[in-house]
Amino acid sequence: MTHRSTRETVEDLRKAGRLIEITQEVDPYLEAAEIQRRVYANQGPAILFSNLKGCQFPAVSNLFASLEQARYLFRDTLESVRRLIELKTDPSAAPKNPLRYAKTPWTAWRMLPSYCRRGSVMERECKLSDLPAIQCWPDDGGAFVTLPQVLSMNPNQPHQLMQSNLGMYRIQMNGNDYQHDREIGLHYQIHRGMGVHHQAAMSRGEKLRVAITVGGAPAMTLAAVMPLPEGLSELTFGGALAGRKIRLIKGSHAPTYADADFAIIGTIDPKATKPEGPFGDHLGYYSLQHPFPVMQVEKVWHRRGAIWPFTVVGRPPQEDTTFGQLIHEITDPIIPSVIPGVKAVHAVDVAGVHPLLLAIGSERYMSYLKPNEPQELLTQANAILGNGQLSLAKYLWICDDPDQRLKISDYQLFIQNILTRIDWRRDLHFHTRTTIDTLDYSGSGFNRGSKVVIAATGNPIRTLPNTIPSGMSLPPQLKNPLVVSPGILAVESNSIATQVSSHELQSIVNEFAEDHPINQFPLITLVDDSDFCARSFANWTWVTFTRSNPATDINGIAASTVHKHWGCNGSLIIDARIKPHHAPPLVEDPSVVSRVDALAAKGEPISRYL
Repeated sequence: MTHRSTRETVEDLRKAGRLIEITQEVDPYLEAAEIQRRVYANQGPAILFSNLKGCQFPAVSNLFASLEQARYLFRDTLESVRRLIELKTDPSAAPKNPLRYAKTPWTAWRMLPSYCRRGSVMERECKLSDLPAIQCWPDDGGAFVTLPQVLSMNPNQPHQLMQSNLGMYRIQMNGNDYQHDREIGLHYQIHRGMGVHHQAAMSRGEKLRVAITVGGAPAMTLAAVMPLPEGLSELTFGGALAGRKIRLIKGSHAPTYADADFAIIGTIDPKATKPEGPFGDHLGYYSLQHPFPVMQVEKVWHRRGAIWPFTVVGRPPQEDTTFGQLIHEITDPIIPSVIPGVKAVHAVDVAGVHPLLLAIGSERYMSYLKPNEPQELLTQANAILGNGQLSLAKYLWICDDPDQRLKISDYQLFIQNILTRIDWRRDLHFHTRTTIDTLDYSGSGFNRGSKVVIAATGNPIRTLPNTIPSGMSLPPQLKNPLVVSPGILAVESNSIATQVSSHELQSIVNEFAEDHPINQFPLITLVDDSDFCARSFANWTWVTFTRSNPATDINGIAASTVHKHWGCNGSLIIDARIKPHHAPPLVEDPSVVSRVDALAAKGEPISRYL
């Protein structure tokens, strides 16, 4: 089935037994989000909130409850999209198997958007304050649109649809200094396509027209998060996945998705900003308040029978985890054609996506010499860090896989494989004073930090220990060492009360000689709570890669710098303690938790997932 509206999607899921409706009143302030988090964590279905407190519109969450449910939503089109990707990867496949690709031209035709003068989204008009004001975390700056489709055109090429940009950028609906019903915050991050359009508007000294839509075909939600290269419109992907051309309403405003449930129409003054945030984000912390563009709202439209889709972001896994899984499934086959020599890449969701990227490359340079240290892998690592949103990676772990035994999505075994082969004296490559993800506060400032490439090839050089050597002593400032995984040790250290310096980490490293038994572990992490980190590899991964800045928080035992290349003979140490400049982690409101607990005790159908 190809859906045109959120209501069609909801009814489709209802008929399939993939939706539960909550008819009793639910508060959009924190309560709806708490329910969504629990239902997703317990692998529940989509949730229709038909009675949101103080709101005329119903809302739905968990539409993308699992990869299986996402595949169900796109059951009529996903295979045709895969075949398009197959042809992009290997154009010669069509004449070899013409029956398999017979319908591909029709799919390609549907990718082209079309213009119209009116659409369903224009059937009704309301105020911004009439929309569901869903707030997800206690310290959020206000209510946010969490599944927006933000469409803008390049002011220098306003009629070129291939130069349009559709992105899922954060939209703050109220709070802070925004004028009630007239202004909203528009937060787009570094290396996002909308920045090109904003810069063009600034250069021209004119306002940027923007249309924010919510709902419609679920394909448009996924299209808004697809990491497509510049010059390839997300609208084309949306049309292929939706199974029909995306219709855009043309007028004095920005082109507007005609079949959306809601639309917020307005302009951005390229010279104006206002404080936006805080907001509980997908790294599991609050992104703090910063100046971002402000949008002047001109119109708010909605279709008859509109339903407001929303989600909750926070420490992964959350519903947006499904987006990542589906994106990997769709795009993984084309990676080798985009970056020569690279076989696969995997953004690790439990680490917040951008902090940790894994890659499988290949050593093709002079392969007859059987190199025992990374060569072409380093070229491929640089290509990855120069490619679109992959450039936001903070830690890039890359290796070759000549025997094709590695499963890149198994991030624990992948990291263990590299730890058996890594030589810390040569295989660390830092990028300092560079840009990192806007939402990552581990760095040296807003959008500023460092990256490290950890590259390994050749045969194993060590066996990873599973137990702590008997009699291993630690200096007094370290305690509670626990094995997280073979080769990885988490050790508690004193909390950092003031701004940390590299001297403090160096003083800890200096306590260990090169022959100390702790060096049996190639990787040591300094943490605030080693019990938490050892409880699961996901916990350790989240803590380690969201709370460290490679250039300042990596050190090692028996370290040296040779020809400006840093390395160490002993264990590598990553300081993953919470620093004073880090953003605070997300914590639920206890009173809201109690209210949802009470709902769970009532025996309603939703109770089994709470």
